[in-house]
Amino acid sequence: MAVPSSTRVILAALLGNLCIAVAKFSAASVTGSSAMLSEAIHSVVDTGNQWLLLYGIRRARRPPDAAHPFGYGMEIYFWTFVVAMLVFALGAGLSLYEGIKHVQHPRPLEDPTINYVVLGVAMLFEAGAWGIALREMNRGRGRMGLLAAVIRSKDPTVFTVLFEDSAALLGLTVAAFGIFASQTLRMPVLDGVASIVIGLILAGTAFLLAFESKGLLIGESAHPETVRAIRDLLANDERILRTNEVLTMHLGPTDVLLNLSLDFRDDLSSADVERFISEMESRIKAKHPEVTRVFIEAQSWRGHLADQERAAEAALQVEPAEEEVEAEADEEGDPTRERRGDRGEA
Repeated sequence: MAVPSSTRVILAALLGNLCIAVAKFSAASVTGSSAMLSEAIHSVVDTGNQWLLLYGIRRARRPPDAAHPFGYGMEIYFWTFVVAMLVFALGAGLSLYEGIKHVQHPRPLEDPTINYVVLGVAMLFEAGAWGIALREMNRGRGRMGLLAAVIRSKDPTVFTVLFEDSAALLGLTVAAFGIFASQTLRMPVLDGVASIVIGLILAGTAFLLAFESKGLLIGESAHPETVRAIRDLLANDERILRTNEVLTMHLGPTDVLLNLSLDFRDDLSSADVERFISEMESRIKAKHPEVTRVFIEAQSWRGHLADQERAAEAALQVEPAEEEVEAEADEEGDPTRERRGDRGEA
């Protein structure tokens, strides 16, 4: 069976980071460079993260069952969010700690030649992995800018590797500059400063990953072009008086749930409606293969509006009830309230 392209991207990054991590730790132990140690930590975290992404892909491919009738596709979004937290907690946290410690207690570097060799080799590995991830991202972005393509993408595995490799290339550049400046200016503190900058780069990467993963995890709609095309398809069918609602949600990178509320002509029989539903489901899936589940609800426009109004009224009733519960909890949790009342009676 062919290996999916996203899996190839992750495997390439994993193998590269594993080799780079060993080389960086060796160089850090020989030269005592804080920046090199931060980069070694960065590579270890990236290696672990890519293993988690592979694990998430495997878990997400499980078929639906009674407990999860829509499948496990969204699990990949969960593991991507975990990766973002690890980049922040381990990668950024340890790099910042190591950098601050080195700034407070600077130590001259030993022969930094090995650092430059390792950094050069690491840049080649990272650039290769970054190129593979970028090529995969470019396959579906067309004329869109890279940032717009990342925001549009529903496959977090590709943009996660792209973000991590971009951060790695920036970190390697900062580490090389820090080591060079520390050696040339005879200021060992600059090596620690470089480590702090690497930590900040990782923190920024973690924030971007968490932000993108959060949207997917709580449920994002299909692309606006897809929704618009489905609406146009429905609008051109004479059997429909009005499209009440088109709801979509990604259950995975290539798994979209579609729910339609339609107002049919009154002269259609139940057999006509059933025939339309089967026909429309086939047409939508043929035109948009990512739409894997279609639910069509027959409802009049007036009935749909009534449901919307009832839902809005229910939401307004919930808010005051929640405020009353919070107020009661505040009163019960205030230990001075009873004492104030006792003093008032006295």
